[in-house]
Amino acid sequence: MTIALSVNLNKIALIRNSREGDYPSVVAHAETCIAAGAHGITVHPRPDQRHIRPDDVRALAALCRQKAGIEFNVEGNPFAPAKGSYPGFIPLVLETRPDQCTLVPDSDDQLTSDHGFDLKSSGDKLRPVIAQLRDAGMRVSLFMDPDIEQISLAKDVGADRIELYTGPFAWAAQQQSADLPALLQAHKDAAQHALDIGLGINAGHDLNLDNLPLYREVPGLQEVSIGHALTVDSIAMGMANAVRKYRVCLAGT
Repeated sequence: MTIALSVNLNKIALIRNSREGDYPSVVAHAETCIAAGAHGITVHPRPDQRHIRPDDVRALAALCRQKAGIEFNVEGNPFAPAKGSYPGFIPLVLETRPDQCTLVPDSDDQLTSDHGFDLKSSGDKLRPVIAQLRDAGMRVSLFMDPDIEQISLAKDVGADRIELYTGPFAWAAQQQSADLPALLQAHKDAAQHALDIGLGINAGHDLNLDNLPLYREVPGLQEVSIGHALTVDSIAMGMANAVRKYRVCLAGT
């Protein structure tokens, strides 16, 4: 099974936002990624607009609709409210209708997403949101830790997929930690459980060319979302070459 590569463009927007104007262009870099073989584009618009802005989401939604077979994934906190020109997360995704909406339990004071949902506390609140998004034609994925009990709850609240949070795995791989085999096994077990109960499997956070060959062992993996590492690699090799390298790495060839 082909593991789809969705390129997260947040860091391109972060660089752009350090100056006035539209340089570098998020849309132009999305076009480069798609031309080089990316299967999709991911963005994570936050209320503070530190990187991706609402107009980026609108422009990328229009671009991806023009590209046959290219999926657009918008991720974020489903309870993020309107703030200035940010219309609120759910109104923005209902307006732009991405192929996939990945719900993430982050907040403005987090540097980046760093944990999955605790559905024992948030499941009842999420259930109608998930139903609303699915009724609007979106696939819904929940950002989750590799916790089998929590993944069962993801199925119960109506999710189509989970996105396994790979931050601790990636850190253990970088440090060559003795914990790495156990962490990888936890992800394998979580993914197999997700498969067994009918959930699709995505993954993301600090995956890169060094740790992906190991993470490919996770059963049923359908999609990875990669932004930070791919953007860093693009500095050395160019974005088109980086996308091609990640495609080869995911294919295991």
